[in-house]
Amino acid sequence: MKKLEQKIETPFNESFCTKLEYRICHELEKSNDSELKGFWCDRISWFPNENQLSKKHVNDNRKIETKAWIGKTGQTEYNALIHFGQKALSKYAKGMDLTECIPDLEDQAKWIEIDIENKTIQIELS
Repeated sequence: MKKLEQKIETPFNESFCTKLEYRICHELEKSNDSELKGFWCDRISWFPNENQLSKKHVNDNRKIETKAWIGKTGQTEYNALIHFGQKALSKYAKGMDLTECIPDLEDQAKWIEIDIENKTIQIELS
C-alpha cells in the first residue's frame, strides 16, 4: 500500500482543525493586542508528520506540531504547537472528538500565544 493511501483515523482531523481555525479567528477578532489587529487564521494543517498522530506520541509528548496560516492576509505560514491538556489527552486516547477541548469564547484564560517575529503559535487545549 502506498504511503498516501494509508490513513490514520484520528480525532486530530480536518473537522477539528476547521473548528479550531474558526475559534482562533473569533479570538483574534476580539483581541486587544494592537500587533494582532486585523489578524485572522486561514487554515490549520491536519497533516503533521504521521508519527505525531499516534496515540502513543500524543500521550508521551502531549502535543502535535503542525502548520497554521495566520496574519492580516491569513497567508503567513506559522509553526503551530497544539498542546494537549488532561481532557484532550483522554479524548484523544479514546479516539473521541476534541472540539469540546477548545476553550470557550467566554474563557478569559490565555490559551493562544502568537509570536509574530518567530512565526509561531501555541495553542492550549483543555
